[in-house]
Amino acid sequence: MKSSAQSRISNLQNHLSPLEANTKLRSLVKISPQVSEALSNGRAVVALESTIISHGMPYPQNLQTAKEVESIVRENGAIPATIAILNGVPCIGLNEEELERLASLGKSVQKTAGRDIPHVVATRGNGATTVSATLFFASMVGIQVFVTGGIGGVHRHANHTMDISSDLTALGRTPIAVISAGVKSILDIPKTLEYLETQEVFVAAYKSDEFPAFFTEKSGCKAPSRVDSPEDCARVIDANMKLNRQAGILFAVPIPKQHSAAGNLIESATQRALTEAREQNVTGNAETPFLLARVNELTGGTSLAANIALVKNNALIGSQIAVAFSQLM
Repeated sequence: MKSSAQSRISNLQNHLSPLEANTKLRSLVKISPQVSEALSNGRAVVALESTIISHGMPYPQNLQTAKEVESIVRENGAIPATIAILNGVPCIGLNEEELERLASLGKSVQKTAGRDIPHVVATRGNGATTVSATLFFASMVGIQVFVTGGIGGVHRHANHTMDISSDLTALGRTPIAVISAGVKSILDIPKTLEYLETQEVFVAAYKSDEFPAFFTEKSGCKAPSRVDSPEDCARVIDANMKLNRQAGILFAVPIPKQHSAAGNLIESATQRALTEAREQNVTGNAETPFLLARVNELTGGTSLAANIALVKNNALIGSQIAVAFSQLM
């Protein structure tokens, strides 16, 4: 059964022309003037999620990081579109006051996956979008490139818990390119790659033959494909769009070498955090924030510093991809 949001879109598309449907859908969200102008003029726009701001790190470090990531996007020729739901209104592109508010509210903001959107909107709540929700809104307004730290995936021990992130199914039905450092290392990477293949998501490692493992450059898993430049990525996005494929794309960018040295320390901390999560019965959408916070504690902040570094690197590469793609249009 389709969600309320999906049904609404389907009904609109069935009864209106494509142009009318797109206009009507855009009226349901608040698009910042900068983002709106860029989309209208065919300029490069990069979507950014907001869960990393609200749940990824404490205030004011989260605000500083969010501003720095947006600055990197601008410096590389694209317009940042941080996405969140504020007072029940989906916002595509946040101004400085909205960014400050989201950062200061922190974990009191609801972590919002795709399934949660109708409820957060209906109750006029505040929602920080995960990968799946960000994909939904980016697709709604026509943004083709989305930068994040790492996507969700198949959790370790999923054969017992059936815990598989909705990020994967969202990627399978949303024709957008996601730039990430692979999947979070707290997950089962081989199973996640298998699930992405099932969802027909094109996966390529950036300048590498091996799929990265978030905090480290290598996971031990061969990447399904390889791309070596922003232009390579742009051509893949262009072909995917022209062929009208409805599945997404994942470009996995390895963490910069200088920040990957602590990978063994972080993996050891991850194993301990996973054990603690099972002992405390932490499950569902509470598990990833718990694990990331605990790993950060166990590594004395090393994992958070690495997380920030890889997000900034993804923003750099993602912006270059968005600009290269805009030049093909």
